[in-house]
Order: sequence, then C-alpha cells, then structure tokens
Amino acid sequence: MRTVLIIDDHAGVGEALSLLLSLHDIEPLVAASPEEGLARLAERRVDLVIQDMNFSADTTSGAEGRALFHQLRGRHPDLPIILLTAWTQLEQAVALVKAGAADYLAKPWDDTKLLATVENLLELGENNRELRQARHEHRQRRDDLRRRYRLDGLVAESPALLRCVELACQVARSSAPVLITGPNGSGKERIAAIVHENSAVADGAFVAVNCGALPGDLIEAELFGADSGAYTGAARAREGRFETADGGTLFLDEIGNLPLAGQVKLLRVLETGRFERLGSSRTRQTTVRVISATNADLRAMVRAGTFREDLYYRLNVIEVALPGLAERPQDILPLAEFFLAGRATLSDDAREALLAYPWPGNVRELKNAIERAALLAPARLISEADLALPAAHAMHGGAGTRNLDEPSREVVLAALEAASGVVSRAAQSLGLSRQALYRRMERYGLDA
Repeated sequence: MRTVLIIDDHAGVGEALSLLLSLHDIEPLVAASPEEGLARLAERRVDLVIQDMNFSADTTSGAEGRALFHQLRGRHPDLPIILLTAWTQLEQAVALVKAGAADYLAKPWDDTKLLATVENLLELGENNRELRQARHEHRQRRDDLRRRYRLDGLVAESPALLRCVELACQVARSSAPVLITGPNGSGKERIAAIVHENSAVADGAFVAVNCGALPGDLIEAELFGADSGAYTGAARAREGRFETADGGTLFLDEIGNLPLAGQVKLLRVLETGRFERLGSSRTRQTTVRVISATNADLRAMVRAGTFREDLYYRLNVIEVALPGLAERPQDILPLAEFFLAGRATLSDDAREALLAYPWPGNVRELKNAIERAALLAPARLISEADLALPAAHAMHGGAGTRNLDEPSREVVLAALEAASGVVSRAAQSLGLSRQALYRRMERYGLDA
C-alpha cells in the first residue's frame, strides 16, 4: 500500500489528513515533531511527506519548517515533499518549491486539491522508481558488456544502442556474415569494429572499404586486386582488400553500391573463399570474416533487380539495425562530452539545443558541431550560438523539431492544469526539466 508521512504538531491536522488519506487507500503515518518525522523515515520507507511549515517552537517565521525540509531533502533527495503553510509563509514555500519541494498547499486546504496533488505525486513517484530501476538494470547490462567484451570507450547510454552492441557482441565469436543497417553517420563502422575486436580473428587485420566512395570500374580491383595491365593505368600488380584482410575482418561499407559483376564475385568468395585478381587466371584462397553495412533498403534493391537476392541472404545472416541519433537521444549529451574531451563546458542552453536538434547527419554531424564549437567558442563555456546549428532545426525553429520545441504560454498552462499544478509532473509531460519549466513559467507570468 502507498504510504504518506504527515509531520505536524497539531493533532487535529494529523487526524483529519489521516482520515482523508485512509478513505482513498493510502496508508497515513503521523509524526508530531520534526524529530519524530525523521525517526519514522529512518524506520521504514514512505512514498511522500506532507510537512507543516510552522511548529510550536516557532509559530511565525517558519524557520523550523525550513530546517526540516532541508534535512528531509538532504537525507532523502528523491522523496516528494508537500508543504502545508499559512498565508504568511507563501513566499518561503515558493522558494522551497524552487529548492526541490514538490508543491505547497495553504491552510485550510481544499480536500479535492490535496488528494489530486497527492495522487499525482504518488503516481509520478512510482513512475520515477520504475525509471530508476530501468536505469539501474541498463547500467548493469552496460557494465556487464564492458567487463565481458572489448568496447574501447564506446559511448552507449541509450537502450536502443545497447541492444545493438549486445547483439554485435553475441555474434562476434561466430564466423557468420553480419549486415549492419542504419542511416549515414550513425556509427556502423564502430559496430563493425566491435564485432571484429571480440571475434576469433581479433588479432588479424580490420580492413574497411567504402564501396560508395569508389568508381564502379575500380571497386572490383580494390576488393580482389589486379595484375599489371589489367586496366588502364595498372602499371604493376596490386593485392586487393580480401588479400590484405586474410586472417582478419573485411568491412564493406555502403555495400549497396557494389555493381552486379562485383556482387557475383563477392558471392563466390563468401561461399568458397576463392577469387581471382582482375587480369589473372590464378585462383587465390582467403579466410576472411565479412561484415557489410548499408544505409540503403537492400530488399527494395532486390525487388528492383539492382542487388542479387542470393547475395543479400548470404550477407544478411545476422542483421544489426542501428538507429539514428534522433531515436536514441540519451546518447546525445554523453557523446558531446566525449567529443569535447574536457576542452570546454556546455551551457544549459547549449544542452537544450543539442537535445532539440534532430541530427539528420547523426553522430558524424554531432562530432563536427562539437569540434567546431570547441575551436571557435570565445570562452570555455559553449553556448547555443556557438553550436551554430541550422536555423530550420534549431530549438526555437520551425519544421524538423521534436517535442522539445519551445512550448507556448498556452501549452505550458494546459500542462499545468492537466497536472493539477504539480510542476514536476507538468515538466515531465512537456519533456523539460523542472528548472526549465520554472524559467518558462516566470517568462509567461504563470504560477502553479
């Protein structure tokens, strides 16, 4: 059962609140002094505290109530606290709300409003506990991966990316081909490197080829090598990437750009391990772990006849679908800090702008933005302006923004009304921190 601790030295207040809460399936605990309240909290867990601001030792200034609040906040930082205050302490109560109190109610209170506030905070507390548990389990999974596998400083805070890393590590020890799909700049080569670093051929070479960066008539020579005179400009024999990667891993990025003739040869290598250099009849043998990646829809290319179906299924034994950065926002700020490497600090408005921007260029774009800001910022504190994000997607801009856009006065007011004035709940619904919502409330002349 949900439990609320009432700390008030007036017996009548404790009895009235206890009756009200009991009628709504909430277990009340009553303490008649700050000392007794702190002792109760040391004995058992409670879900919420309702504390008076005036105690008999000091009935006018609220000093004892403020001291109790700060003791509660210091010992139990996640515990929601509702302040009961007389009209003379309203200004102090507002200050304490900004310091972390969940809400305040003036005496005499309205039963309906008090119950709504308590129910909202209890529900929010349950959600927060579940979120903390999920984060704890996530950290355990992440730390377990780092203990068991070589991840070499990988920044992975989002569940979406963690699932990809787990799958990459699980399949690493097999020799099965892996296909990594995802948008440009999302980190496909980094996932490929993780597969290699945890594979049975980790001591071998990791050779990466960007099939999209090579002219179609040179891709085959790049992959399989060529004898002298095999094509115009081939003055001497050269080995291909399959020979270079022998005993290790070959990473074929943008595999959808491989021409059909090259696809036939690649399929043969995957099936038999044999190939010939361009212009040569000598068959060579190789043992290579092949990992491929693409941002294209290979299934659609198969249907269009531009990608071989048999090669697609040969490459796609295991698919690791890497989400774009917009789908894993938990990674944005940790990645930004990683790229900064202590050279500068992000201001609050810069952090909000980073979270609001949709990152169409993904991790690569984020890295470039941070590198540029770190070089050009006039101080070690990077502001939103220093990031120079495109205006069409900036935090206060138009199309392309997500739900973290600047909320209007009407949106903030509606969120506060829906949350019965509970600022923390309204902030959560808007995707803002409580401090950020307070700034907007002050700007719009609103209070809870």
